[in-house]
Amino acid sequence: MNSTNNPPATLTDAYQAIHARLNGETARLQWHELLPHFASGAMVAVDASLDLIDVAVRISLDDTAAVSAWMGDGLVSKVSDALAAAWTETDPLLWSVIVKPWILVQPATQG
Repeated sequence: MNSTNNPPATLTDAYQAIHARLNGETARLQWHELLPHFASGAMVAVDASLDLIDVAVRISLDDTAAVSAWMGDGLVSKVSDALAAAWTETDPLLWSVIVKPWILVQPATQG
């Protein structure tokens, strides 16, 4: 069984290519800039314990084992109304990356 922290050996080349592309496509945006995407229902929150780009690559590669495990652990989920309301109050800076049809977001760490 593959760890969700390392890409399967058979996917290494594809993983690395997609990782490099998505890494270049990330952006730090304020929550208010992302509100239209939340309203469309296409926004996914990624827990800070995970690497945003790794999650994006796994979704792109349809790695259901890894994504299902994260979802089961509550580490990857659609942005809830409660979370959106909290973010609307604080307007945090979020890392974001698009993996169609999803917009993945994760709070940007300060520093």
